[in-house]
Amino acid sequence: MCLSGCARHGALARAVEDDRHPDALAAARRLLQIFGAEGLRIELQRPYARYDRRRNRLLAELAERIGVCTVATGNVHSHTRSRTRLQDALVAVRLGRTIDECEPDRRGNSSHALATPAAMAERFREHPDAVTETAQLAERLRFDITSDLGYAYPGSEDPTADGRLAEICRDRLTERYAGSPHRSESEARLDEELRVIRSLGLSGFFLLHRDLLELAREVAAEVRGTGTVRALLPPGRGRGSSVSSIVCYLTGLSHVDPVATDLHLGRFLNEELTALPDIDLDFPRDIREALIPRVHERYGHDRSALVAAFATYQVRSAVRDFAKALGLPPGEIERLARTVDPWTPGNDIAKDVADTRAARGGSPRWQALVHLARAAAGLPRHQSQHPGGMVISTQPLIDLCPVQPAAMEGRQMVQWDKDSCADAGFLKIDLLGLGMLSAVERAVELIARTRGERIDLSRIDFADKEVYVQIQEAETMGVFQIESRAQMQMLKRTRPESLDDLTVQVALVRPGPILGGAVHPYIERKKRLREDPDYEVPYEHPSLEPALRDTLGTIVFQDQVIEVAMAFAGFSAGEAEGLRRAMSRRRSEAAMRSYEEKFIAGATRRGASRETAERVYAQIVGFSGFGFPKAHSAAFGLLAYQSTWLRVHYSAEFLCALLNEQPMGFYPPDSLVHEVQRRGLEVLPPCVERSGAECGIERGAVRMGLGYVNGVREAEVKALVAERASGGAFHSVADLAGRSGAGSDTLERLAWAGACDVLPEGPEEERRRRALWLLGVAAPGVPVGSGRGERIGIQLALPLDLHDAPGLRSLDVWERLLADYGSTGVTLREHPLELMRPSLPAGALSSAEIETARHGTPVRVAGLVVARQRPATARGVTFMLLEDEHGTINLIVPPPVHDRCRLAVRGEPLVIADGRLERREGVINVLVHEVRRLDRGDLPGAEVRHIEPRRTWSSEAALPYTASPSTEAREIGDLRAVAPVANSFGRGRG
Repeated sequence: MCLSGCARHGALARAVEDDRHPDALAAARRLLQIFGAEGLRIELQRPYARYDRRRNRLLAELAERIGVCTVATGNVHSHTRSRTRLQDALVAVRLGRTIDECEPDRRGNSSHALATPAAMAERFREHPDAVTETAQLAERLRFDITSDLGYAYPGSEDPTADGRLAEICRDRLTERYAGSPHRSESEARLDEELRVIRSLGLSGFFLLHRDLLELAREVAAEVRGTGTVRALLPPGRGRGSSVSSIVCYLTGLSHVDPVATDLHLGRFLNEELTALPDIDLDFPRDIREALIPRVHERYGHDRSALVAAFATYQVRSAVRDFAKALGLPPGEIERLARTVDPWTPGNDIAKDVADTRAARGGSPRWQALVHLARAAAGLPRHQSQHPGGMVISTQPLIDLCPVQPAAMEGRQMVQWDKDSCADAGFLKIDLLGLGMLSAVERAVELIARTRGERIDLSRIDFADKEVYVQIQEAETMGVFQIESRAQMQMLKRTRPESLDDLTVQVALVRPGPILGGAVHPYIERKKRLREDPDYEVPYEHPSLEPALRDTLGTIVFQDQVIEVAMAFAGFSAGEAEGLRRAMSRRRSEAAMRSYEEKFIAGATRRGASRETAERVYAQIVGFSGFGFPKAHSAAFGLLAYQSTWLRVHYSAEFLCALLNEQPMGFYPPDSLVHEVQRRGLEVLPPCVERSGAECGIERGAVRMGLGYVNGVREAEVKALVAERASGGAFHSVADLAGRSGAGSDTLERLAWAGACDVLPEGPEEERRRRALWLLGVAAPGVPVGSGRGERIGIQLALPLDLHDAPGLRSLDVWERLLADYGSTGVTLREHPLELMRPSLPAGALSSAEIETARHGTPVRVAGLVVARQRPATARGVTFMLLEDEHGTINLIVPPPVHDRCRLAVRGEPLVIADGRLERREGVINVLVHEVRRLDRGDLPGAEVRHIEPRRTWSSEAALPYTASPSTEAREIGDLRAVAPVANSFGRGRG
């Protein structure tokens, strides 16, 4: 069914309104030819704008002339009139102008909202037939997105799929389980899985994923090359609940034996499944980037596409977008955006706005900002690309859903997100890029290249005592999944001793186990078992022991919700999965109550008391937050161990791989470098004579790559390295500028990073400035202009022999620190806190000194902020991680302190905090009662007054402020501008 379009932009309405009647008639006849009289309706709209009645009369005459019906529509842009202001603001945001500036482009009134049938009949009383036709058409049109689209994925209708899948799996089972004690159990499990897969008609589903994996093997061989250590590795790894499937294990879609690790299948596959199961595949980043275009080639560009994602309005994006649309001062906008709590529920910024100096004048625009931020909470802000989701179809996707070109050439994207694709019954295949997988493969390749050792990470010692000692002492910075502040603190208390323990550990610091009350009972029971191996773990009911034995009677994994419901309450696998989904998606209260009643009734029939049944159900309800399936945790636990093993035994190669794979993980590169330096590993700065484009290994040390310098062009850096390899070392700055092929901007950035220090002569402290001065003469030509933004031409470098640079002042220690941070984000020499330590307030302790401080002692600490966390499970508590020259310090900031000191807590890179030291089971925290910006308090202040007249549009009072006139204080201020940005984690991160 085709409607002719809206009153403002529709082809017919626009032509009629402009008195281009022949054009309107021609367009109408063209539509009639395409859709026919039964498939075309002329649309009448009346938004109470000028000429509405005339336009509708002419359109009705046009419809009568070509013999089609008219329909009355509302041209709805918001579901209620109360959202009109938000609609106006979103138009302004889209156009990049203020609301005042875009008045002609906005809807002229609030009539573009849903109206009642009576209101629509009154609005179109001159066209009653159009109103009647609208009602009849709405009643007649029915569409079921799950069945009427006709979507099918390749292999879904293959009659030979069942036999092919069974043959592949049985051949691999004979090979995988030859001589295994699990042989008979694996055969029985395979037979059962294949039976369920046949009953659900999913054999083609598994074969399609296997074909994709085989395609990934081809791509991996091309990316890795032949003869490399990486060539021996599988192309990727499975994650998620699919790891529990023996079919996935035998077809290569998983690398974890589900029989040996006792993984439960019901979370992934059961006979009552109503949607396609998920198989998530992790690939190294370079392989994934090459794989996606190959998928398009294999299955057709018109039959494969990436899935869309929609970023929603969060607090800071709402402040920046809507404050600009309201015409508020830019400086005040940015100040507010940096200080609001990024995890404020419902985008409620009323208190933050009230505390803004500019808002105290009572301008209604600030209150409008509060309203708009709340109204936009959770609404889509912009469209982006899913990290790796793809849909593949047997027919052109453009016939099923809207498709658009993706940002990268040669790729396309459906305009639906993953939930919409799932609602339509589309198969979404997740080809995910995992940074740590890339880092691990890089490290293995580096080890082979620098040490001549070929390592197979699937065959390392998984009971390495040295590795577990490091894990138990929480020496895990940079490793996978167990590096966060919360995980580190938990490791010292749980003290993992095996891969099974790591599987639990990875899943433990998640909202589900935390809200379900599993964490502290697990830790206490683990401690009791270490002290007394005969300790008997308590269970609410004997039927729960098989399901909860591995987690000491607590619910840690998603699978256990299913197992508990089946063993304790007699649920079927499908009913148990329905319960898990209802909890995780927080569906209606009625659905929750029905599950509760059924759960308690089933448990009491099996001999449990009502009180016991209610307690167990309460634990399940508490687990309704995000949690890991055991299969997923087992896959991640294995990678956590492998990355820790590399960190322990091949620290230089592991760090080098981490640096080359940034951004990833919990810590910025600066913190990773400082940590290995404290362990005695040498890290060398970038150097045009020694560095490659990426970080590398040099005589056991890590040498930073030239590409690590901010702002350099990748192609120019690679050309520089290639020229050095073919033409020999650079002898001077002039030689570098003449041969490298790099532009002046890249060369100057390299010089400011200290990468050219090896070329000029003179004292080391002067070489950075000398190199910059010499490049001013020797560098390639630079564009010049008239000063009015006009480009006149190129000023060529002078072909002269370079004389020695004049006497230049040496960089002092602060200037060198600022240059390092500004150019690479990493400082390899003095830590900022080492320089600031002598001027810190009396009594300020370092991270080394608080190790010996007593529990309950009042302490004062200072440091560079590495990370901030405010997880939803912490009830408003903020966790901060500080770094000084000796290590890290954990701060716990209660909600009242956060609110009182929020500017320092949220926005300052350097802080000083007062609080009380807490020590428990080797874990040290500082419970703070004051956090403030770290300044030089011992320096005299000077009063600075604005001499420029206050602008009439500025709402900032012209109040005097104090500033330190000293060089060091100014440099501390400069450090704030270039210091590494702290990682901030909100909902759900441990």
